[in-house]
Amino acid sequence: MLRVDHVIGERLSTDVPLVREVAQYIISAGGKRLRPALLLLVAGALGCEDPDRHTLAAVVEFIHTATLLHDDVVDESTLRRGRETANERFGNAASVLVGDFLYSRAFQMMVDVNQMRVMQVLSEATNVIAEGEVLQLMNMHDASLDEAAYLRVIRSKTAKLFEASARLAPILAGASAEVEELCATYGQALGTAFQVIDDVLDYEGDTELLGKNLGDDLREGKVTLPVICALRRGNETQRTLIRQAIEQGDAANLDEILSIVRQTGALDTARESAMAEAQRAIDAARQLPANQYREALLQLAAGLQERRS
Repeated sequence: MLRVDHVIGERLSTDVPLVREVAQYIISAGGKRLRPALLLLVAGALGCEDPDRHTLAAVVEFIHTATLLHDDVVDESTLRRGRETANERFGNAASVLVGDFLYSRAFQMMVDVNQMRVMQVLSEATNVIAEGEVLQLMNMHDASLDEAAYLRVIRSKTAKLFEASARLAPILAGASAEVEELCATYGQALGTAFQVIDDVLDYEGDTELLGKNLGDDLREGKVTLPVICALRRGNETQRTLIRQAIEQGDAANLDEILSIVRQTGALDTARESAMAEAQRAIDAARQLPANQYREALLQLAAGLQERRS
C-alpha cells in the first residue's frame, strides 16, 4: 500500500495548481483504500508479483476518487471523511473538472500497463458506474422502489469497481477464466455487502466515526434497503411518514423516522442481507489457494458484520 501511495503521488503531478490542490485534498483525506487493498490481496492470494499491480491499484483509487468528487456535487454533500467535501471548499465546477482529470489520468495509466483485457475490464466498470449513478438519480424521491431495483443500483454504482479490482489480479497473474470469475464474484459480493452496511450506518452510525451526516440519504431522497424494509414492515402511519420524507427530501422528522427504522427491525433485516452477500464472498474466496492473503480476504468479508464506520 505504501508503494501504491507512492504511485498516486507521482501520477497526481500536473502543471495546473488547482487540479493538484483539489485532487490532493480529497485523496489526502485518507479513506479506507479498500479497492486497491482488495486488488493487492487477491494478487497475493494468486502469487502474483507483477509490478503493474501497484499501478492498477492506484488506477482504481483514482476512479473511485473521481466518482466521489462527482457524487458530492450531485448529492450537494457538505461533509465527507470528517471534513468539508471538495465541492463545499472549492466549488462545484472545480470538483467536476478535477474528477474528469482523475478519470483521464486513470486511463493514461491503464494504457501504460498495455493489456487490452485490463482496458476492457476498467472501461466497462467505469461505464457501468456511470449508468448506476444515472439510475440512482432517476430513482430519487421514488418511495415505490423495491429491493431488486435498489440492488441493481448498488451493484452498478458501488460493487462494480470492487468486482473490477478483484478481477484485475487474476488477469495480471495469467490465471484461468474460472479463477477470474471466482475473484470477480468475491469482489462483487463484498462490494454489495459493503454498500448495504454503509446504508445501514446512515440510520444507526456515529457522525464522527462515519465522517458524514446521519440521515444524509433521507435528505437526498435516496431509497436504501433499511427504508425499503421499514416501508414493508411499518404500519400505515409509519409508511406515510417515511414516504413523505422520501418524496419531499425532508428530514424534519428524521428522529421519528430513525426510530421507526429501528423499531420495525429494518436494520437487522438489512444487515442479514449484507451478511448473505458477505457469505457469498467467503464461499468464493475459499476456493482460492490457501495462504495468508486468502485468510485476509476471508477476514475482510467476515469483518463487515462489525463495521461501524
